[in-house]
Amino acid sequence: MPASRPNLLYVLSDQHAPTLTGCLGDPVVETPNLDRLAEQGVVFSNVYCPSPLCVPSRAAMLTGRHPHENGVWTNDHVLDSGQPTLAHALGAGGYRPVLVGRMHAVGPDQLHGYAERLVGDHGPNHVGSPRPVDHGVLTGTAGPARVSLEKSGPGQSAYQVHDEDVAAATVDYLNRLGVRRRAGLLDEPFCLSVGFMLPHQPFVARREDYDRYAGRAPPPRHREPSPHPHHRRWRRECGVEEVPDAWVARARTAYYGLVHRLDALIGQVLAALRENGLDENTLVLYTSDHGEQIGEHGLWWKQSFYEDSVKVPTILAWPGVLPPGARCDRVVSSLDLNATMLDALGAPPLPGSDGRSLLPLLTDPAAPWDDVAFSEYCTDEGDYQRMVRRGDWKLGYYHDQPRQLFDLRADPHELNDRADDPTCRAVLEALTREVLDGWDVERIARAMAAKRADGAILRDWASHVDPPDQHRWRLVPQMNVLEDP
Repeated sequence: MPASRPNLLYVLSDQHAPTLTGCLGDPVVETPNLDRLAEQGVVFSNVYCPSPLCVPSRAAMLTGRHPHENGVWTNDHVLDSGQPTLAHALGAGGYRPVLVGRMHAVGPDQLHGYAERLVGDHGPNHVGSPRPVDHGVLTGTAGPARVSLEKSGPGQSAYQVHDEDVAAATVDYLNRLGVRRRAGLLDEPFCLSVGFMLPHQPFVARREDYDRYAGRAPPPRHREPSPHPHHRRWRRECGVEEVPDAWVARARTAYYGLVHRLDALIGQVLAALRENGLDENTLVLYTSDHGEQIGEHGLWWKQSFYEDSVKVPTILAWPGVLPPGARCDRVVSSLDLNATMLDALGAPPLPGSDGRSLLPLLTDPAAPWDDVAFSEYCTDEGDYQRMVRRGDWKLGYYHDQPRQLFDLRADPHELNDRADDPTCRAVLEALTREVLDGWDVERIARAMAAKRADGAILRDWASHVDPPDQHRWRLVPQMNVLEDP
């Protein structure tokens, strides 16, 4: 394999709010390692995830296909192993893709094209496993529920312990590559994906990180609850119609601490890359699967099309190829990041993918680019929702409920819904036609009903057979600790 072929270091976190880095403008959070990476490459301000939920977003990012195309809408849906992924395409292009850490795919296939996986996910590989996750004192805090705000503050989450293991395994992998390089035995480029859990809730950070932001983490900019009926129902079902100020402050302080700790772990990985002389011809991509509301619009977690939930922080660096210290404000989909990695490494594009390589745009700002991105959110409770961002406008389509329309140039914090504004009627109808083009609610409802029927059998099978987990990190309840603030 020619040594001139680039390496790939793809770092994917979980639930990182889109502006919560220093390089994207947050004045409080300290992210020196991500900021340094941004100085070496391009930081993106308008990257949209394919779904504001973990498994469907990650499945879409893997396959380059939207949820309605790959059939993964919820965290219980199994991705068909016959669908080629980013890892399959990289392998077809002559690389040996390796994964360390989080993938968050359910089902028997825990590789989806990766040749090797060094650290697994913390949860069972099979829905219905009789060995579920036990978060001990933090039980319930990892999901969208009031308890995740009530039990917030200083302590320790098992997710951070998991990520420390991921960072250590990644550093060890890079150190071993360095040994081979110095011995003259490294004759092919490496292809490494790293999956972190942070800063996903529980909103619990180690005392050192919590205290760093105590009294400094700001309150939500716009805490006034979203008036949309879907969001009103969501707040009611999750028990967050009213949240005490002290809980808000604790949860946000811990979240800032978790972002800071994530940055420190990424710093360990980047230092190992640099110290082993592996950074000069390596494409480094950092992004997240979705954002985090952290109280904005009266909402928490993700599961919405507001910017804090549906956008992700993204940095792309490639020495000698991409301009250092650059910023890209074009509208981008996470699927485009998939296509960009494949293009950069000379791997075949994924069939049926809507992803577009960013390389022509990043090397020539005058290159044509269509400023559009989609996201969708469908649940077994009957929510069928899709979003389109086109240019300055964003439409949220809620089946059988009112639409939302925002002019993000004039209203970046989405405080003025223009859906009922007569002067915006043409924009509303044009974006509605676009968001529904090729997206059939009735077909999706039938497909999800079929998946529920299949899932019932698979869940009962797993509960009785207890199939072994191929890749599962050992989480024990004692890893979770909650201290007094």
